[in-house]
Amino acid sequence: MKVAIAKRGCNGCGLCTDICPTIFKMNKNIYAEVSSKEIPFDKEKDVLEAEINCPVSVIILN
Repeated sequence: MKVAIAKRGCNGCGLCTDICPTIFKMNKNIYAEVSSKEIPFDKEKDVLEAEINCPVSVIILN
């Protein structure tokens, strides 16, 4: 599984970093970014939860 964030839509709420801090982080502009594009198997559930709960639906999985 791979993950990305559509930068233009992120509102910087930080929910994804709260759910899965090993994959998502906040950048210096206080928007979320992906720290690891390849998701380890043991983190897939957390990344899916972050995608489902993102209030602006900018987390993209493939």
